Amino acid sequence: MATVDFYEKPGCIGNAKQKKLLQAAGHVLRVHNLLAEPWTPERLKAFFGDRPIADWFNPAAPPIKAGEVNPQQVDAETALSLMVQQPILIRRPLMQVGDRCMSGFDMLLVDAWIGLSPHSDLSQDVQTCPRTPAS
Repeated sequence: MATVDFYEKPGCIGNAKQKKLLQAAGHVLRVHNLLAEPWTPERLKAFFGDRPIADWFNPAAPPIKAGEVNPQQVDAETALSLMVQQPILIRRPLMQVGDRCMSGFDMLLVDAWIGLSPHSDLSQDVQTCPRTPAS
């Protein structure tokens, strides 16, 4: 069992499913509003590790869907600056256990990191927003 700092967008259906999976595995959640957090570029960078910059972004964010931000065409410094200004751009959830941080909710990675219930269907997609129409 781990204590997880879980940064979500309040009301997000995907984040609600993710929290249930963590709680079913016995983890204790400290839930934070990702959109109201006082982010800095340095603090945000810790959640992304060595993932490609485009993977740092929430593909369903309105500025991305509207073509105002292209995650494929920004460098790390610009990406972090944009996310500090517009936290809706950040891939959710952000999770922290101790000194280790993660963005997104890849079921296999989360299971390997802190563990999920043995009854969890690790093949289910709990990252894609169910309100986003398929393309």
